[in-house]
Amino acid sequence: MPWPLRVLAMLCAFGFMVAFAVVLAKLTLEPSPASVSMAHTNLHPGSTLHTYLDQPALRDAVKQIGGNVLLGVPFGILVPVVAPRARGLLRVLLLTAVVMLLVEFAQGALVEGRAFDIDDVILNTAGALIGYVLLGRRLGRAVHARERLPRRTTKQTKQTKGA
Repeated sequence: MPWPLRVLAMLCAFGFMVAFAVVLAKLTLEPSPASVSMAHTNLHPGSTLHTYLDQPALRDAVKQIGGNVLLGVPFGILVPVVAPRARGLLRVLLLTAVVMLLVEFAQGALVEGRAFDIDDVILNTAGALIGYVLLGRRLGRAVHARERLPRRTTKQTKQTKGA
């Protein structure tokens, strides 16, 4: 991709990332006084998921689980475009997990009616995995294509070995 288009793609992705950060902050860091009695810290992976799935209303479980997964999808799509050095799957997942851990710590420490939940971090990171596999990997490669060295012919290879 020519550098002007690459810069434009990175600026657009950065703009989307900023917009996503605003939405993320609005969704996760706003006080929820109505939830004070329900909010509790969860450090045991799967505990909250089990609680969601035990609810009689399947819609509530889908809303909670699906919402947390969807919250991570933009990371998997945008990180490979915005941060070319973080293009690999493990790097995207690690960066997402760290950011979501910070969000959860902030929720638990600073926001009334919110609590730290490790299951949210897991679901957000799973969402980033989905975003990366579906679109992020291809977008990252399209915007930041690695330059390939020209292939050597058999004749060139023999000449360098004989020299």
